Amino acid sequence: MNAGLVVYGLLAGLAIAVVYGAFTDIRTRKITNRLTLTVAAFAPVFWWASGLALWPGVAAQLALAAGMFAFGALMFRLRQMGGGDVKLLTAIALWLPPAVFGVLMLMICIANGLLTAWMITRHRRLRRAGLEAAQLQIPYGVSVAACMLLLLAIAYGPALQETLMFGSTLS
Repeated sequence: MNAGLVVYGLLAGLAIAVVYGAFTDIRTRKITNRLTLTVAAFAPVFWWASGLALWPGVAAQLALAAGMFAFGALMFRLRQMGGGDVKLLTAIALWLPPAVFGVLMLMICIANGLLTAWMITRHRRLRRAGLEAAQLQIPYGVSVAACMLLLLAIAYGPALQETLMFGSTLS
């Protein structure tokens, strides 16, 4: 089997998992441990299929995930991020090279700013109209998913097209 197709199949699974996380975040304002553990559990399979060396490749991924978890724990403590968001981003950090993960985090920060501004405006309009407005909770899993899909399309889309057109022979 073509290793490139396995890698892209795993990335497709990651994309589906992140989109599912966004839907559960919208519906229940929770991202489940089962989802984040599944994302994290498939990262070593992705490393193997990608040919990532133990040193420095896997070590860098583990260090990045540990750093993300430490930062996320601080943000959770300051009530700036939900626990599910922290765990999902930590699991995603196991998949993406550090530079790409940095771009993802920058994209997420911009998207979260836009989402927060929209949610605050919507919340205020509801209150002014005399409607009951629940406590404002912002589903950051939505911006994580949108940014992740955009990043995957940009980072892996052209190579996927090439793999499908020229290297899709199954052995």
